Parts: sequence; C-alpha cells; structure tokens
Amino acid sequence: MPKLLYDIGLKAYETGMALAAPFNQKAKLMRQGRERQFDKLREALQINKEPLVWFHCASLGEFEQGRPVMEAFREASPKYKILLTFFSPSGYEVRKNYPGANYIFYLPLDSASNARQFLDIVQPKLAVFVKYEFWHYYLLELQQRQIPILSISAIFRQEQVFFKPYGAFYRNILQRFTHIYTQNKSSLELLQRINISHASIAGDTRFDRVLQTAASVKTIPKVEAFAAGQLVFMVGSSWPVDIDVLLPLIQKYSASIKFIIAPHEVNAASINTVMKTVGAGAIRFSEASEASVARYGVLVIDNIGMLSSLYSYGTYAYIGGAFGKGLHNTLEAAVFGLPLFFGPSYGKFQEAKDLVELGCAFPVNSSEELLKAFEEVHETPGLRQSITIKEKTYVQEQAGATTRIMADITRLLNEAR
Repeated sequence: MPKLLYDIGLKAYETGMALAAPFNQKAKLMRQGRERQFDKLREALQINKEPLVWFHCASLGEFEQGRPVMEAFREASPKYKILLTFFSPSGYEVRKNYPGANYIFYLPLDSASNARQFLDIVQPKLAVFVKYEFWHYYLLELQQRQIPILSISAIFRQEQVFFKPYGAFYRNILQRFTHIYTQNKSSLELLQRINISHASIAGDTRFDRVLQTAASVKTIPKVEAFAAGQLVFMVGSSWPVDIDVLLPLIQKYSASIKFIIAPHEVNAASINTVMKTVGAGAIRFSEASEASVARYGVLVIDNIGMLSSLYSYGTYAYIGGAFGKGLHNTLEAAVFGLPLFFGPSYGKFQEAKDLVELGCAFPVNSSEELLKAFEEVHETPGLRQSITIKEKTYVQEQAGATTRIMADITRLLNEAR
C-alpha cells in the first residue's frame, strides 16, 4: 500500500505540473526542462569515454551544500566526469552553466522505467545525493546495479515519516544507501533507532562552502562607495514581512547606519515593494553610480549572485524568511562574524539554534523586539566584537565535512575499479 501511494503521489505531481504549466512559471520550466530528457542525455554523453560520478541536488540550497564536495572531487579525480542533476528550476535555472560539472540536467521524475533509462545512459561509478533526496526507484536501481550511493549533509527530525510506525516503506529507502553522512548527532541517533547502521556524523558541508567564499570574496566598488566607511546593516533574502518588521529600525538609524537590502525574490514586483516601503532614501543597485550612491541611506539589490560578497561589507545582518516558512542561509553572514537577527521560525536549522545559544544571533517576534535586541548589541561596549570572535570560531570549528566525505569517496572508487 505505501508503494502504491508513493506511485499515485508521483503521478498526481506530474499531472498537476502539466496542468499548472500554462499559468505557473516554475511548473512551465520543470516541464520544458524535462522534454526530450533522455535524448538530450544520450547526445551529451555519447562521446564520453571517461568514468562518471553523479551528484544530485533538489535545488539551489542543496547545490551549495554539495558544491564543496563536487569541487574537491573534481580537483582530486580529474579523470572522472561529473553529472549534476536538479529536481527544481530554482536550482537548475540558476546553476545550469556551473563550470564545475561537465553535464547539468533536470532529473527525470522518479519511476521504474525512468530510473532504468537514466542509469543505462549515465552508468555512474558513484551517486551522491545531497541532504533530502530519497527517491525510491532511483535508489533501488542503483542498489541493484551495485553502484555505491552516498547521502551527504543529511539531517533528520523525529516528525519525519521514516520514524513513524507506518514508515517502513521509507525506512527501506534509507537502507539502500551505501552510507549516510549526517550533519549532527541527533540525526545519527534517530537513524540508529531504526537500525540504520551505515551512517556517521560528517557535519554540514555548507561550513566549508562559506569559508571558501569568504576567502575569495568579491570587491564591489559601488557598494564600497555606498558604505563610505560607515556602519552597514545587511538585510539578506528578505520577504515583504521582513521589511515591515525592519522599517522602524531603518527609520530610526538611517542617519547613522547604512542599510543594504537584498530581497529573496529579485523581480520587478518584489523590488518595487521594497522601494515603496522604505521610501525616498533608497536607490536600486542597478540605478546607482559610484559618484552619487553615498548620498543614499538604503541600497536595494536588484540582481542575483552578490549576496555572499555583500555580507563582507556588513556590521550587522538580518536574515529573512523566519516570519514565513523558514529561515534562509545564516552561514553566509556568520562567516564574517556579524551579529545576526531573524524572525521566530528557525527551529529546523541547527546552525541557527547553535548561534542563538552562543549569543551571536537574536530571534525576534516583532519590530519592537528587533529594536530592543539591536540596541543592546549596538550600544553595549565590546559586545559586537565579542560576538564576532565567537561566531568566527564556531564556523571554523564546524568545518571539515568535505574532507571526511572525500576520504570515503576515494576509497569507494578505488574498490570499484
């Protein structure tokens, strides 16, 4: 019965995507990206005579977690080609030209026939699934072909279906992995309770990624001109509700602190909403010039790809999303030692919980709480500097997952020869 429900769910998803495609851009991109998918794969791989390793990510966030391992693998094993697949357009459309992979495609939807066709064409020597990807047919087919399968940066919570009395079908999916690398101890303990012994703690590869990014941060002359030596409050991945919460703080401190706002959704409607809410003291990045940008108090970023470098200009940071479905990436800011502020929905993110416990991050429920938390950090002598030291130390201590995973990848590939 669970397998039947799984199949029905996948079919319903496919049908829903087809029906939504004329009206929904995401559904349209997913449909278009999977047209002639197997023909495209054959055409791309037909001249490939070198061994191949397959990395799969659901979306952009998972890509950033998998990226340090991909890049370490590429450097250590240049004779292997890398196939990178995405489930979602929010990953594929942003990273379809990523130079670290030889081939980049959408993953065909999970089914027995799709899994067979895909693996007949690709013939990977190893498959690496990042974080949350647990596809029944792909994992079954990989296991039957005796292809090693790794799950990296995996994180589990008690409420997930694997740990429910009715979750046997999904627990069997986990049994198919050669090894599961968890982000933390609690995830490993949950797996051990359901007799998953082929697992170990490796940590979160995002720590390795943000350290790489911080070491090669880009200079942005327009932002340097805007900051003009003043304190900078960075707002990353914001939604309209975040801007509403931030507005009293911006209005109170805009004379003495510069604000940079990078909305989560970079489209005309989103940017216009921010501009309208903030008011006359704001300018869009695309319309600013180095000569005049310092006259403004708020710089609104209306492009993508700059956020990780923008944090390097920050003194403080607010991370969006936690007044909605969940907090966005805090580590991109934490690596620079910025005191962090965000909304109340952060419980699913271990690093956010760690930073709150360390006194480096401050969850708030309202504009009033945000002002109070910010003013305590801003006005207490030495507190900001103390937070910076603790935060940078924390990020450094959590690094190393990539090295641990790479040691096993090398061993598995050597055994497969």
